[in-house]
Amino acid sequence: MGNDKKFLGSEPIPKLLFRLALPSVVAQLVNMLYNIVDRIYIGHMPENGALALTGVGVCMPLIMAISAFASLVSSGGAPKASIEMGRKNSEGAEHILGNCLTLLLILSAVLTAILLIFHRPLLLFFGASENTIDYAASYMQIYAIGTVFVQLTLGLNMFITTQGFAKTGMMTVLIGAVLNIVLDPLFIFGLDLGVRGAALATILSQAVSCVWCIAFLCGKKTYLRIRKDRLCLRAKIILPCLALGLATFIMYITESVISICFNSSLLKYGGDISVGAMTICTSIMQFAMLPMQGIGQGAQPIASYNYGAKDGSRVKEIFLLLLKVDMIFSILLYLAIMLIPTVFARIFSDNPVLIEYTAKALRIYCGALFLFGIQMSCQLLLTSIGNAPCSIIIALVRKVGLLIPLIYLMPNLGLISNKAYAVYMAEPVADVIAVTFTAILFYFQFRKALKNINKKEADVLLPVCYDEGGGG
Repeated sequence: MGNDKKFLGSEPIPKLLFRLALPSVVAQLVNMLYNIVDRIYIGHMPENGALALTGVGVCMPLIMAISAFASLVSSGGAPKASIEMGRKNSEGAEHILGNCLTLLLILSAVLTAILLIFHRPLLLFFGASENTIDYAASYMQIYAIGTVFVQLTLGLNMFITTQGFAKTGMMTVLIGAVLNIVLDPLFIFGLDLGVRGAALATILSQAVSCVWCIAFLCGKKTYLRIRKDRLCLRAKIILPCLALGLATFIMYITESVISICFNSSLLKYGGDISVGAMTICTSIMQFAMLPMQGIGQGAQPIASYNYGAKDGSRVKEIFLLLLKVDMIFSILLYLAIMLIPTVFARIFSDNPVLIEYTAKALRIYCGALFLFGIQMSCQLLLTSIGNAPCSIIIALVRKVGLLIPLIYLMPNLGLISNKAYAVYMAEPVADVIAVTFTAILFYFQFRKALKNINKKEADVLLPVCYDEGGGG
């Protein structure tokens, strides 16, 4: 078991990155289709597509919150189960799986009740208007019923991939995405169900993915099985999982909060069309982020293995290659958006007013996208070398410390006469400051990490986020 990863320390870095990143990029792109295909079809609904798209866009903070609770459980539980497997403690790992499954079911019941009872006031608070609330409520009512499928699919799939069944985990996403793409036009246009049809297609697709996950984890191929006698919640098992998953939960929740802040401010200054344009802008930003995340997932095991093996030259090499690839991708996408923004807008709508407005907003919103390769590669490398706290600090500084205040500050500075466009300007301003902060922090933390590698006599590397004297 210990020798099967030696190739990470010997094979050429470019070849390794291509081999490991390609499946991750494919999975991320498929997942992106899953997330935005509803918006593409809804935006092209006849007569009311623009308002319907805006209404569904307002639902995104609630959908992100559902994902956040699934990640709270799984992003802590799956690594804990993997650690127990490494200790040859399969029973302990299965207890973790069983406890996480039970908690996911409890959270699903609570979230479903909250969404069914309070979805309308929540959506109005999140940026829905009198014109869009009916579309938002129609979508959310159906989606809420399928909360349990979303929770279990997102939560249990991590327990599949953490066992090394990467292709099975990818199939979970692929099955749901393909089914959603097929069902969306049938329900939205064929059965004339509109936004309700989009929500129904989504939860049915998630239900099939959920059955796939449970069937695998109850089958013979898995190492960890769902067993009835392992489902009873125990504090000593579940609480450490929640503690470990808290960082990922915070990341998801802050995204939800940012979405709320953007929607409410844009509704105030620009009305429904501004909120609709924001739905398109965030969808395109997802397209920018997910492939880079996939490349990063391919680079992570290479960086982590060689850092553990104290091979600083290979750690440097993988970082420089990751930085180069991320920068090329972010610059090319930035140029495409600046040159042909209307092409991107037309993917989501055929409304000429919304297309024209979105083209202007998109250029502003993605004004610093060409720098994002630096942000993504530095943040990933810090996590790969065991410096997750600094990676979290970087994300929180950008989102909570910069972006949220700037959303409310920019319209009042008078830099742009159109206050709605000034709200979009918060994104590139935050990005420029955040990338500068990230690059400086990374420079010093990475140097410290490489120095730790060179200390041959050290039995345990000190966490790079603390001083060498153990000031943490």
